[in-house]
Amino acid sequence: MKRSYLIGGAVILIVVGTFWLRGGNSQTSAAGGKSQVTTIKVAHTQSYVPYDFINEAGESDGYEVQVLKAVDKKLPQYQLEFTGTSDEDLLIGLESGKYDLGIKGAWYTEERAEKFLIPKEAVGASVIGFTIRNKDAQKFTSIDDLAKNAGKLVPISPQNAQYNVITEYNEKHPDQPLELKAAESFNVADAYAWVLEGRYDAFFDIKLSFETAVTKKDGSYHQYADDLSWFPYKGIPTYPLLYKNQQNKDFATAYDQAVKELAADGTLAQLSEEYFGENVFDFVTE
Repeated sequence: MKRSYLIGGAVILIVVGTFWLRGGNSQTSAAGGKSQVTTIKVAHTQSYVPYDFINEAGESDGYEVQVLKAVDKKLPQYQLEFTGTSDEDLLIGLESGKYDLGIKGAWYTEERAEKFLIPKEAVGASVIGFTIRNKDAQKFTSIDDLAKNAGKLVPISPQNAQYNVITEYNEKHPDQPLELKAAESFNVADAYAWVLEGRYDAFFDIKLSFETAVTKKDGSYHQYADDLSWFPYKGIPTYPLLYKNQQNKDFATAYDQAVKELAADGTLAQLSEEYFGENVFDFVTE
C-alpha cells in the first residue's frame, strides 16, 4: 500500500509539474508575444496646423498624425508613441536616434535621403504655387505664364526644397526656363512686400502659408489680402523621416503597405478633406 501511495503521489507530482510547466510556457509565450510588439517613437511639430499639432485637449493631432494613427491600427506588431516637439528638436532627435520617426510636412530631398530613411509611400502632400499681385492675375495664371513673360521670382535659398522644384521645372523646359536666383535667407514679409512694390513678380509660396498669413483675417499679413492673390502649381508629396537602423527599415516596409491600403479604402482622401478642406493628392501630378 505504501508503495501504491508513493506511486500515486509521484503521478500527482508529475501531473501538477506538467500543468505548471505548461502554464509557464503559456506565460512565456504570452510574454514573448508582447515582446514582439515594437515601439516606434514618433516626433511631430506641435504648431504646424493642420499637418501636425497639439490640440486643445493636449493631444497629438493633425492630418499626418491621424494618418500614422490609422497606420498604427493596421500594424498590431507595432505601437506608435507620439511626442509633440520643436522642428529643431525633431531633426536633432532623429539624427541621434532619440526618435524613430518624425513628421513635419517634409518633402523628399537628396540631402534628407542621405541622413534619414524615407518610405516609398507619401503620407500627404503640400500644395505649392505662386503669390502674385492681383492686377497681374490675368497675365500670370500658371508657371508657364511666368516663364513665358519673364516673370521675376523672389530668390530662393538653394537649401530650400522649393529651389529644387524650380530647378526641375527648368530642366524640363530648357527653351523657356523660369529665372531662378539664389538667396541666403529673407523674411516672408519682405517677399510679400517685394512683390507688391514690383521688385519681383512672384513669390513661390505654399498654399497653406498664404492662407494662414494673408487670407485669414487674423493673419500676420492680412493687410495685403486685397492686393495679392495665389495660384497653384502642383502638390509636393510629404514623407515621414526615419532614423536609420534595421528596425525602422522593417517598419518603413510595413508602413508602405499600410498606406497603400489606406489610399485604396479612401481613408487618406477623407482625412485630407477633414483637415485641409480638399484632397491634396489631387494636386500631385507625378
